[in-house]
Amino acid sequence: MRSAFIYSDRFLDYDYGEGHPLKMVRLRLTYELLKSYEIFGKNNVRIVEPVPASREEVRLIHTEGYISALEKAEAANPLNLDLNLNLLHGLGWGDNPVFRGVYEGSLLGVGGSIMAARMVEMADVDVAFNIAGGLHHAMPDRASGFCYLNDPAIAIKDLTSRGKRVVYIDIDAHHGDGVQHAFYDTDQVLTISLHESGRFLFPGTGDVTETGIGKGKGYSVNLPFLPGTDDHLFVWGFEQVVPPLVKAFKPDFLVTQLGVDTMTSDPLTHLDLTTNGFTRMIELMKVWSIPWVALGGGGYDIVNVARCWSLAFAIMAGVDLPDRLPDEFIASIGKLGLSAKALRDPVRSVRKEMDARHAFAEEGVKYIKEHIFPIHGIKD
Repeated sequence: MRSAFIYSDRFLDYDYGEGHPLKMVRLRLTYELLKSYEIFGKNNVRIVEPVPASREEVRLIHTEGYISALEKAEAANPLNLDLNLNLLHGLGWGDNPVFRGVYEGSLLGVGGSIMAARMVEMADVDVAFNIAGGLHHAMPDRASGFCYLNDPAIAIKDLTSRGKRVVYIDIDAHHGDGVQHAFYDTDQVLTISLHESGRFLFPGTGDVTETGIGKGKGYSVNLPFLPGTDDHLFVWGFEQVVPPLVKAFKPDFLVTQLGVDTMTSDPLTHLDLTTNGFTRMIELMKVWSIPWVALGGGGYDIVNVARCWSLAFAIMAGVDLPDRLPDEFIASIGKLGLSAKALRDPVRSVRKEMDARHAFAEEGVKYIKEHIFPIHGIKD
């Protein structure tokens, strides 16, 4: 596949602060790992510098009032931040801090996702990966869950504005609530989110019964999982639900949010995946041969982020990477007090016992097959 990797060192200017769990260094580490593997020297691989989104493009999803508030917040001293803006638009301390570069950095991340979508739409490449994208929680008039501008929704809206049909697949541990909200009443976009149940994790949404309204009934699909769900069960749920829906929907474009906070060691979530389950889903997506816009997302163990997204891009580009991490990368993470030797996790044995996690997932799959598959003419 002809592949584009969207990256800029300017992504690192988007700094939430020392105590915040979302670290932009994870983007640099991903780039450095791929560079160490010399993947950017392949004939079918391009590395592309993003350009910031325009205000008009951001308005495809976000309100003018919110955009102005975010722009003003960037220039403000956080200690003097207008509390009305904070309360109204979710800006301030905690999850969504105000910092120098928050507005311009958000525009750059959105611009990368729009660029990825347009490169794929113009058939310049078969797949484009914006690792700074995937900020799927932002709502039209407020920041939410570390997300200020909803780049997946904006990129999808840009495509649908030209009559395209889009399937959006979100495998982040957190429910893709902002993207679902943007397209909850349309049949032009099929949103599918597999995530840890909202009973245990932010944002508290994504129940299997959230299926859309009006023309969008049956076009929002959610498959939640219980804490402790492993590779085998998560991938089983994916295989049961996602390929049949994608085949029936016949999208023009595939947009994916590839958050890797599903990993066992992630400090913010409670799932139990490894690189093996993650890459299995990437391989399945590639087989479909749908023009593909890939976006980043969550991931708070930064070495896991670099490993997983490097593996994902290698699969997209059709490159087989050695399992031994390059010495250059090992030295780089060592300076951060981190360590790793292998690109891939060991393969685990399949759990033999049936437990509450399996029963919960099976109930979710059963609901989708009974209530959503018929809408799409799928006979199980």
